[in-house]
Amino acid sequence: MKDAVDFLKELLAVPSVNGRDDEGRAAEFLCGFFRGAGLEARVQRIDETHANVLAVLEGEDKAGDFVWNGHLDTVPYGKTEEWASDPAIPCERDGFLYARGASDMKGGLAAMAYALCAYKRSGKRVPVTIRFIGTCDEEKGGLGAEAVLKEQLLGRPRGLLIGEPTGGLAGVAQKGCLWLEIRAKGRTSHGAYPKEGCNAVEQGAALAGRIGDYVRGYAHPVLGASTAQITRISGGIAPNMTPDACTILMDIRMVPGLTADMVLLKAGELLEEQNRLRKQAADGSCGPAAEFKAEFSVLNSRRAVEIAPDHRMAVCLLESLAARGMDTGLTGISYFTDASVLARDDLELPVLLFGPGEPDMAHKPNERLSLDRYRQSIRIYMDLIENGFGSAGGAS
Repeated sequence: MKDAVDFLKELLAVPSVNGRDDEGRAAEFLCGFFRGAGLEARVQRIDETHANVLAVLEGEDKAGDFVWNGHLDTVPYGKTEEWASDPAIPCERDGFLYARGASDMKGGLAAMAYALCAYKRSGKRVPVTIRFIGTCDEEKGGLGAEAVLKEQLLGRPRGLLIGEPTGGLAGVAQKGCLWLEIRAKGRTSHGAYPKEGCNAVEQGAALAGRIGDYVRGYAHPVLGASTAQITRISGGIAPNMTPDACTILMDIRMVPGLTADMVLLKAGELLEEQNRLRKQAADGSCGPAAEFKAEFSVLNSRRAVEIAPDHRMAVCLLESLAARGMDTGLTGISYFTDASVLARDDLELPVLLFGPGEPDMAHKPNERLSLDRYRQSIRIYMDLIENGFGSAGGAS
């Protein structure tokens, strides 16, 4: 596995910070690696700084294939003085590899790519076709995944495997994400006479609180409760003036069973209820004759995904983990991935998550990856290929 670690170091050394670097360099690096192993591969260039990489390991079963996905980009380094080593240069220390992207998610990306190439070189029978899609811009708008859908490169796969960090556990669920903007409108008045106006800041914050209470009422056995918080708020005119406008941004993470449409519908209902109760109570922050309005805009929407633990893909992964003496516990992730885009048009597409990275290492200084877990994940990925991912064409 020394070559696998060297390969990961080379990938980590290719700069692909979202918004700063040309992510296409990482795509070209992987494309060359795939072609060197005899796989069909190409780069899908989107613009000057964005590109995807696509590769295919052809299998015998032509009834359908599986898509493996990981993203090429990383978040910025942050304050470099908080790092013990240069985040742009991979540093091996005490069984870990330190660099930006080590866990999120070049570790998983490299493990997937190395497993596909190692299996190709082994000459073993390939039960099913694996299509690898390395996407750009996952950390922001999902430009790469959108380009895959636009050019219809996903096809009609049997399942989707995402190599995001799961700590080496089987990931069976992923929260969706909604960035909801609330534009609250009230009426200004003298600060000494608040009842003559309508305080858009207080009323808007109260509405956001009610929306949050609704969201947190939905829970999942693996993911826990949905979450909602105000991440930005702006409003106000002067210390002695009742604010007549306020803009609030909410970050909402939804478990399966809760959708963005449901949140928007409930937000409208809560607005009507708040106005009705306010007029009855005349609580002092908005006079009974004043009018409080709010408009809602969606800045980002990613749906939640999950797979049944007894689905053949999940079972195949769990069996491989058990056979290699690894933890067979189930996990989920609270952040969104490109699965929310790639599976958007096929709500029945099963999505499984598995990667060597640690979720709590993502986006932090001194981001690191366990090299033992990285090596283990390569073996697991190769098991999945050999066993046909639990399909009828597999060995299991």
